[in-house]
Amino acid sequence: MSILKSEFARAFKPLMSPARRYLGAWGGRGSGKSYHFGERLIWECIRQPGTSGLCVRQYQRTLAESSKKIVEDSIAKLKVDELFNITKDNIRTPGGGRIIFVGMQDHTKESIKSLEGFRIAWIDEAHMLTEQSLDMLRATMFRVPESQICASWNPTRKLDAIDRFFRVNPPDDAISVKVNWEDNPWFPGDLDKEREHDLKTSPEWYLHKWEGEYASAFVGAYFAAGLGEAKAQGRIGRVARDPLLPLRAYWDLGGAGATADAMAIWITQFVGQEIRVLDFIEGVGQTLSYYTDELRARGYERAVCHLPHDGVNTNNLTGKQYWQHLSEAGFDVPPPASNLGSGAASMRVEAVRRLLPKCWFNDDTTEPGRQALGFYHEKKHEKLGHGLGPEHDWSSHAADAFGLMAISYEEPSRAKAFGRKLDFSRMGKVV
Repeated sequence: MSILKSEFARAFKPLMSPARRYLGAWGGRGSGKSYHFGERLIWECIRQPGTSGLCVRQYQRTLAESSKKIVEDSIAKLKVDELFNITKDNIRTPGGGRIIFVGMQDHTKESIKSLEGFRIAWIDEAHMLTEQSLDMLRATMFRVPESQICASWNPTRKLDAIDRFFRVNPPDDAISVKVNWEDNPWFPGDLDKEREHDLKTSPEWYLHKWEGEYASAFVGAYFAAGLGEAKAQGRIGRVARDPLLPLRAYWDLGGAGATADAMAIWITQFVGQEIRVLDFIEGVGQTLSYYTDELRARGYERAVCHLPHDGVNTNNLTGKQYWQHLSEAGFDVPPPASNLGSGAASMRVEAVRRLLPKCWFNDDTTEPGRQALGFYHEKKHEKLGHGLGPEHDWSSHAADAFGLMAISYEEPSRAKAFGRKLDFSRMGKVV
């Protein structure tokens, strides 16, 4: 164990406590997070012969997408090759254990049981892990006494499952440390040149990439400038809900299961020339009832639910269309939007840019959604550099739902019922 300590950077010292069940290290590129846990896994297998370990990522279709190369490099660096047998699919450890490499994207509550018996799990790129995958992994590892789950990640946003677990509301037996390039005593000079280049040419992206800050903007992000103007003009703050005006919920549909896209919902009100953006709801892998319950819990049971064109699609679990489910749950659901075809994404982008000057955001409740809007960006051709349309990533679901609002927005003064007299004998219905 003395060798173990001498090989680790000082920043990882708080993680040496054997009493903690969950160990996390987060920060930017070049910090040595992944190699720390790769070496830690090797030393645990040596310290306790027979130990088996899991190297986990959310998405792993092939071993080339796994952490196997890092573990192999750690074995070579520590010069313990004779103790391990590296095969094509796994690594045999002293005492008959093994290290395997798994992607959580295809696992269910039943299939995850095949991973029982592993004493240590390391999640790399843990910011990609879904809530469902984290819950399944914790339940599986908990069955083994003195098991540990380690995680390394570069934070994307506070809403990510791993950040909520380690940094927002950590359990008593969890500890995490922030480590960046300056904490790595072996930080290579050629990588430092890349860092300095990014600092000069991509300052908006630098803090996330190298300093481990949440991703707040991307070079070429569609809405970063508009959100910056909103902040400078005081349009991000405390925005009150008008109890007399309709609530509107704009959806981007995901699905249930670990491999499903995220579901995103924006809650808005149109007040004169203002668009009041009151709330944002997002989840991954949850059933539709989760979102209807969430809407009711936040006081939006009377919100008019606007769905995109795939609102007429059939829910794989129930055989009914999404709009039918919402209607049966008691929500007002207009006909889903029309399919705008191949140019729909660009139309949404332009519509949002046009309407952002009208938008007022409630700060606390819309923060995760605004973060996604500020990150939503153009995908570039790797070699030619030209644009390929919006990047489909974690930010696109919130952006698509907000784009649906922008596309379907109609100023109250132009609405058919605007300015008409009210017949109070009919309880305020428009005549």
